[in-house]
Formats: sequence, C-alpha cells, structure tokens
Amino acid sequence: MKNLTLFLLSVCFLMACTNTEKQTEKQKEMNRFIDSLMGQMTLEEKIGQLSQCSGEFATGPDNNPISRTEDISKGLIGSMLNVSGAEKTRRMQEAAMQSRLRIPLIFGLDVIHGFRTGFPIPLAEAASFDLDAIERSARCSAIEASASGLHWTFAPMVDISWDARWGRVMEGAGEDPYYGSLVAQARVRGLQGDDLSADNTILACVKHYAAYGAPMAGKDYNSVDMSMGHFANFYMPPYKAAMEAGAATFMSSFNDFNNQPATGNSFLLRHLLKKEWGFDGFVVSDWGSVQEMVAHRYARDEREAALKGITAGLDMEMVSECYRNNLAELVKEGTIDESLIDDAVRRILIKKYELGLFEDPFRYCDVEREKEIVNSQPLRDEARYVAERSIVLLKNEQNILPLSPSVKSVALIGPLAKSQKDMCGSWSCADQNKVITLFEAMQQRGLTINYSDGYDLKTDEITNLQHTLAQVRKSDVTIIAMGEEAWESGEMRSKADINIPAGQQKLVEEIVKTGKPVVVLMMCGRPVIFNTVREKAPAILCTWWLSSEAGPAICNVLWGDYNPSGKLPMTFPQHIGQIPLYYQYKSTGRPAGQDVWCTKYIDITDQPAYPFGYGLSYTRFDYDNVRVEKSDEKGVYAYVLVDITNSGNYDGEEVVQFYVRDEYASITRPVKELRGFEKIALKKGESRTVKFPVTDKQLGFYNNDMEYIVEPGEFTFMVGRNSQDVESVSFTL
Repeated sequence: MKNLTLFLLSVCFLMACTNTEKQTEKQKEMNRFIDSLMGQMTLEEKIGQLSQCSGEFATGPDNNPISRTEDISKGLIGSMLNVSGAEKTRRMQEAAMQSRLRIPLIFGLDVIHGFRTGFPIPLAEAASFDLDAIERSARCSAIEASASGLHWTFAPMVDISWDARWGRVMEGAGEDPYYGSLVAQARVRGLQGDDLSADNTILACVKHYAAYGAPMAGKDYNSVDMSMGHFANFYMPPYKAAMEAGAATFMSSFNDFNNQPATGNSFLLRHLLKKEWGFDGFVVSDWGSVQEMVAHRYARDEREAALKGITAGLDMEMVSECYRNNLAELVKEGTIDESLIDDAVRRILIKKYELGLFEDPFRYCDVEREKEIVNSQPLRDEARYVAERSIVLLKNEQNILPLSPSVKSVALIGPLAKSQKDMCGSWSCADQNKVITLFEAMQQRGLTINYSDGYDLKTDEITNLQHTLAQVRKSDVTIIAMGEEAWESGEMRSKADINIPAGQQKLVEEIVKTGKPVVVLMMCGRPVIFNTVREKAPAILCTWWLSSEAGPAICNVLWGDYNPSGKLPMTFPQHIGQIPLYYQYKSTGRPAGQDVWCTKYIDITDQPAYPFGYGLSYTRFDYDNVRVEKSDEKGVYAYVLVDITNSGNYDGEEVVQFYVRDEYASITRPVKELRGFEKIALKKGESRTVKFPVTDKQLGFYNNDMEYIVEPGEFTFMVGRNSQDVESVSFTL
C-alpha cells in the first residue's frame, strides 16, 4: 500500500465518548435541546423539515429544479439535494440561518462510488470480496464529499438481485444476501465512521427499501411480487444488517411490495423497520415517490398520497410536494394527529444534531479543506488499490498473463480504451477529465502503442478491419477493450438483451486468427453474455468500470504488479433465456439433471457461463482435507477446516468460500448458501488452514412467519474456490 497518509489520518475516526454516564448525559442534553426547539416550531415549520428539494440539477423526472432561497430563509425546507461545493452549500446554509429558528439544512447527493475521485462501481468493488477495501472506499467517499459541503449520501444500495437485465445491479453487491449483508455493513461503517459529529463523516442512506432488486422481467421501477418467506431469506437480510450497523437513514423504494407502494407501506416502514427492528433514524422517499403513489393508483390524489405516506412512517419527502401542500390541512381538520409529524421531525432533527450542525452549521463548508482533499493523491492511491482488487480473471490459456516485462509493443484495440467518460461508469460524480484511461496508463509505462478503434461504439460494427489486423501483427501482444458503454447500465437502463454486440465479438475472433497473444478486457456494469469471445479468446479479464484510476489498475494487473484476486458476485449466464439466474436455486420435486422429466430447458443448457464466486489467479491454489471438528465453545456447534496451498509460481490471494446445504427442513431450502468466506494471501509454496465457525447464523433461516429458526437435522458443508467447484463433508445437529 502506497502513500496512504491522508487515509490513515482520516480513518482514525474521532471517537465518541465511551463512558456510559457521559453518553447518557449527552443524550439527555440532546433531547432537552430538541424538545425546546420543537416547542417553538409552528406546524408549517415542522412540515418544512419533512421537505427536501433539488438544487442545481435533476436526478429524476423533474424538468424544473429551482432555487429555494426564499423558502429556506422562512424555515420551510429541511434538506437540499444535488447541491455540492463548500461555497455553494455555505450560501444556502446562510439562508437557513436567516430563518426564525435557525435550523440548518442537510445537503445530500448520490455519492455512489467515490465523489470527485471515482472508485469502481459498487458491483465491481463487491467482486473484490475484500470487506476492508470496500469500507476504505466508502471512507474515502465520505472524506471527500464532506469536504465539499455534503452531509448525506443516498448510499449504500443494498438490493439483492438475480436478474442481470436490471440496470441497477451495477449499484449493489450482487446476488447473495449473506455477502450483501456484510458489504452493506462495511459501507455504512465507512461512510459514517464511529462518530457522526466528526466533520469527515456523512449520513448513510440504505436503499431501496424494500425488494427493489426483484422487479418483474428485470424492468426498472416495475412491480415486485414475492412471498414473505422468500423476502425474509433472500432480500431482507442486507437491509436489516445495514440498520444494525447504525445506518442513519433509509430510503423507500419505487416499487410496490405486497400490493402496496413501499413509500406508503406501513408494514415495511412503521412495523418492520421502526417497531420490530427498532430503527431510530429517518426514512426519506425516493425521488417523487410520494406523488407517484397516485400513478400507482394507490392514492386518489396528492392529498391522499401525503396522508398515506405520513401514516405509513415516511418521514421526509424528496422533491414532490405532497407533504408541503397537504399535511397542514390534514392536521387542522383532524384527519391525522400532529404527533405523526412530530415523530418524523424529531427523527430528522436528531440527525442534524448528531452531525453537529446546530453547534456549527458551516462546519462542512471549509473551502481550504476542500482544495486540500478533493482529488488529492492519497485518495487516488486508494482508488487504484480498490480497483486492482475488483478485477476478475476469467480465462488464461497458455498463461498469457501476466504479460512479460519484455513486452514493449501493444496493439490496443477499442475506443473504450480511450474513453474517460465510460471509465467512470454509471452514477458517477467523478471528475471525468482526471480519469486515467488505459491508453494513457500504457503511455506512462513507455510502451509502443499501436492503436485502432476496431469497432464503432454507436453502431457496434467492425471498422477498418485490415488496419486493425496490421496493428496486431506488428505488436507483441493485443489488448482488446470491449463491452458496454457506461450509459448502458444504471438506473433506467434495463436491457432485454445483455449479449455483447456481434460486431465486437466477431472482431475478437478475427484478431485471434492472427495467432498473436490476445487479452480481452470485458468492461461492463453487469453480467453480460459473450459466448464467442469466451470460446475464442485465450485470456479474459472482467474489468467492469473502475473510474479514476482504471488505466493504472488494469495495467498493474496485466503486467502482474498485482495478481488478480476478484470473484464474481453475480452469476454470468450463457443465454438470455436463463435469466433470472443464480446459484441458490431449490431442488424442486423433479430436480435438474435427474432424468428427462425434470426442471430444465430443451433448447439450452442450465449451466452458467461463470458461476457465482468464480475467479482465477496467476497462481494455483490447492484445496485439501476438508473436515469438521466439533466445538465446545458456547454458541459454536463445530468448525469446518480446509488446508490451502499456493502450489503455483506467484504470490497471490484466494477467496476461500464456505457453503451450507440444509438437507431437509420445514420449508423448501436452496441447494447451497454462502455462509462464510475468507480472503487469504499466500506466498508461492505457502500453506494455511482456514477455519469457519458453524453457528446459528450458518444453519438458521426465516420461516414463512418471518421468524428466524434453527432446526436440528443433517447438513452438508461445502468449501471451495467458487459456488460450483467445492468439496463436501456431512454434519448432523
């Protein structure tokens, strides 16, 4: 790790007082302050705290984001989004200080994967299976965003998804709820630190609550329909885990759940989140989703939408103005009790207090700090560190990779190799002009680059093939940058066909025919299908969208400065017809592969192109002696152990994965579930024993009443390098 001074200084979070008496007194002091403040607030000022407006630009269907300075100065707005920069946020905060009660604003923005220094898209970071790196990435986002006047990010997105057609898979941690829960907690910790009053932390916002990752047909914003048992076991865990990690806020999702829009869903917001889980933060709607309950035909008009939102437990309304225009009348006529509004206001004021904004509203508005931190070299070093660990090696025939230091000339093919915009990926705040592309990184290495576009990004047709082949023939090795453009994944970017265009794949086939060494870089924001490339190309790296340090990170992996260790957090299909595709399928009464009369397709295989957890290394890891040892420790039934040896020629890292199958249960269960993993570093020739505990967390599940239970019986424990390549042992509880 290089030059992490700023990171290490910043990661030393300002510790909150650990003395229980002092914490209690601090809590009492806050409650006295908020009680006094709320006692002075008019009904209109209270409703103002529940209103969030957009500033400079829209991130949703709003063509008229306008200045709200007058309303802010009257205390009628509680939060602004899409306003950033120390100077700009100071000006708006100064307006808030002109209000009668001087209640500060909260400034929020979608800081999804880095701020001005871009980090890999979240799905790529999840491929690292490195929780420390993921937490560090979030910490850097908080450091940089807070230096630019921001208090709040609408992240992490913790939605589990089994459907690669859904464009927002790029924003999450993939298909597995166990892993997704750990990633959610790491991101919350990184964003919020140990003390929200530190000026380099920001509020996390867990989204999209709930089950947004399961839209029918993979279409964004579409309806969601599932049983409570299915929700509890596969979609709920990351939300609950993020709440338990201390997430300050939640965001309601666009979709309906159990036939009610999530924004007006009392079960989700008031019962499950606030009552059962004890969530003490506040819930904000997604963009305009209060008003959209009218489009759902769940509310007759905006007045009824406001009524259903506040009754369900929706605290703050983003952008639409149903609360601003209707809540006061609903209270005055006795339709709702003012206590509902008081509860929402208190939750919001508490977070403003915890951020230290009542003590100093301008503590995040330091222009000099902003200049020092934004786009600083230590942040870029961290971005490269995380990017290297996000790359997944999919194929490496004839050990083409890593490239030899003797390689001096490279045929670099594909316009994506030069595209700063596409390197950023979707939902990016990064400064595009500071992104280092693959082309630039190779120039910095002093290589001779024989470049050709090879294909047209707009038409995806091969262009000037003979020129491309000539560049290939005079080079030591060919690197082909291909895949999606960044705009093809993200919100509102669902696709019916996730095949890489035929022109790009045909180009790879033609280049391979030259006999020159070929390495394909698959740049994408989701699982994609590339069967021709998968068959023909001798070496393939999935490089996703890595943002600011994409070029250097890719080069470091290509030349072996870093041995790739990433694993796929989502299953990659072979055919569109397999979607939704995931490793946690159930046996069914006629399990796949038994005989003719079983669950299968008659025209395509059931097997994925690459399974969940798949990823190669430049070295080889041998697994041996998988065994179970009983435990006398309280709460631990047993340990599963495996011996791992690096028998290859390079030092490397391996993600050792632990899966469990419940052989029979009171409800149908998956054929296997990830229940542990450990990323270990081994020098060549080194061996280590990896040990996984077996507890209620590994063996239990939610029944159809959403109760977590552990049933005695027979279990199969599996350890391996991915969800398919495993060795098994039996265990009886």
